[in-house]
Amino acid sequence: MDIKSLLKLINKYKWVLILVPIIAVTITYFLVQNLPKQYSSEVQISTGLLDPSKKVISNENTDFFQVSQQFNQIMEKFKMKKIMNILAYNLMIHDLENPKKSFRKYSEKLDSLNAQNRAELIQIFKEKLATKSILTLSDNNGKYKLYNLVGSMGYGEETLRKQIEINHADNSDLITLEYVSENPELSAYVVNTLAADFISNYSSEISFNQNNSIVLLDSLLKQKEATMNEKNNALAAFKKNKGFLNLDEQSGSVYGQITQYEAQRADALTKIQSNQGALSVIRSKLNGNDSYTAGSTQADNRELIRLKGDLKIATDRYVDNGFKASDQLKIDSINRIIVRRSNQNADENVVDPRASRQTLIAQKTALEISLEEQKRSLTIINQQLGILRAKYSSMVPYDADIQNYQREADLAIKEYTTALDQVNQNRAGQSLGLRLQIEQLGLPGNPEPSKKIFYLLGAGAGSFIASFGFVLLIFFLDHKIISAQQLANATRSKTLGVLNKIESNERNIRDIWNDKDGNQNFELYRDMLRSLRFEINNQMDADGSKILGITSLVAGEGKTFLCYSLAYAFAMTGKKVLLIADELPVIKSDSKALATSQNFQTFLIKKEIHTEDLITIMNKSKARESLLEIQSIKSLQAGFDVLKDEFDTIIVDVNALQDINIAKEWLLFTEKNISVFEAGNTIKDSNKEFVDYIKKLPGFLGWVLNKTQVQS
Repeated sequence: MDIKSLLKLINKYKWVLILVPIIAVTITYFLVQNLPKQYSSEVQISTGLLDPSKKVISNENTDFFQVSQQFNQIMEKFKMKKIMNILAYNLMIHDLENPKKSFRKYSEKLDSLNAQNRAELIQIFKEKLATKSILTLSDNNGKYKLYNLVGSMGYGEETLRKQIEINHADNSDLITLEYVSENPELSAYVVNTLAADFISNYSSEISFNQNNSIVLLDSLLKQKEATMNEKNNALAAFKKNKGFLNLDEQSGSVYGQITQYEAQRADALTKIQSNQGALSVIRSKLNGNDSYTAGSTQADNRELIRLKGDLKIATDRYVDNGFKASDQLKIDSINRIIVRRSNQNADENVVDPRASRQTLIAQKTALEISLEEQKRSLTIINQQLGILRAKYSSMVPYDADIQNYQREADLAIKEYTTALDQVNQNRAGQSLGLRLQIEQLGLPGNPEPSKKIFYLLGAGAGSFIASFGFVLLIFFLDHKIISAQQLANATRSKTLGVLNKIESNERNIRDIWNDKDGNQNFELYRDMLRSLRFEINNQMDADGSKILGITSLVAGEGKTFLCYSLAYAFAMTGKKVLLIADELPVIKSDSKALATSQNFQTFLIKKEIHTEDLITIMNKSKARESLLEIQSIKSLQAGFDVLKDEFDTIIVDVNALQDINIAKEWLLFTEKNISVFEAGNTIKDSNKEFVDYIKKLPGFLGWVLNKTQVQS
């Protein structure tokens, strides 16, 4: 967004932005002088949802989300069509029965009825009130257009719904109804009647719904009870027929006995195996396999006999060898061994072997008797285990059946219990549930503070916003380009300079440059032209370019006058300038031309140049001839090479880009290019392709915004 342009536009329409709000506030001031006073009345209704003093169960937890839903539901029910119609019937009956104390002046439709018609209307509205019927457009089809009559008095459904405010403060148990009207009695009557009728209607509706729920739940409870009794009876009959009072306990008892007997059997087997092992050892000792019982000294005696034999041999060797000391040592060693073995045998055989054998025989007899007893006990245990296992196996087939019966009975009991809880809860809710009551009646009050100031502020602010919006609309819809920034944004390329508009018909650049009368328009044009010359000169000197092409999107945007102006401006810096351009269309008749004109097409043929001072002009042919049809590209390039050798700067007045075929040919020979755009014009969609074309040229320097208006 161009903020500067927007500020300029706002400045242009500043009086509109000032006068429109003033006029609006003035008109509003006179309109609100006769506004009637407004009277407000409100009634407060308690629900008991958040009031601990009204709860039977004081420690009951509050579900605030559920409570919020209940409040929203109650507040929405206040706005129901039926409730609004009941209020409208009451209001109409009141005004018809009390014409002198009517809340509002009779409308034309109601005032046109006679006393008999009004009496009939009262009866009709009372019947509708008794039946709580809804008022619709079809009620206009009878003798009286009831729907229109109610609406004419301002008691229509939509009117009442908009004027009645229903509020609930957070964490409050109260619902507030507020109504504002021109009559204090009417305001109080509306909120009180609405509250009373709503409580009556809501309570009866809740009671009706709860009674229906209880009837339905009672029926469901009886069904669940019958199902529960049926399942329990089936379970009891099955147990009775199969002889199982409690299969789980009986099977558990049998299984416990089996476990006990298994433990006894394992203990008996352990003892039998132990006794058998002990008998085997005793028998082995009695049979002589044990050195202790069979004569433990036998082995020792044999060892002593062998040692004595060794002693005899050693003694004989001692004698035979002539009593050698070594032989004597061996004899001594054998004697020591004999003595040690004799002592050891005496210590180990202190007990009499015959007494030990009698003891073993006695132990053997006792073990054999005990082993026989244990074997008989094992037989009895095995018999009892067989009986118990058979009994337990007989219970297994019925376990699945009893579990099915038991599961169905438990499910039936659970369903019955759930239904019973719902019935009890519903009955408790009916007796202890929501109880709406009026906590504070609506009373006629003093008039409300005047809202005139708000109307005045609203009128002023609204009219100003509307006026400002109008200015913004103009700004966004106006695509005219009047600033360099707008031109740069629209073309997405650089804007080299800006030139103001020369208003007079005397557009000789020499007169403009040499003006001594203090013409500010001429002075500004010179300054802007110098700035543009500086930008172009820097770009051309950077790479040694000499040929500058000047074009525009469409004809008439001032490019030819700019060519003459730039030629003079470059000449003022001492440069030798060649201008190839159309004839300047507007020059005062008695003024001197910038220079004597020559013909460019003639130069192409003769290659002759007549230079005058620093500026030489070659006029283009007005026949709009194609350059390439006059000379070949090589010949044209050779001609421009001659001109580049002769002049410091060559300015070419290229045709407008609308003549794209001719402009393209001239642009083949220019080294740098600029495009002129007239301020106040717009870039049409048809010209956007020319913008893209000139931007893509390698030597394009930028745009010049021409003919801008000088801000005074």
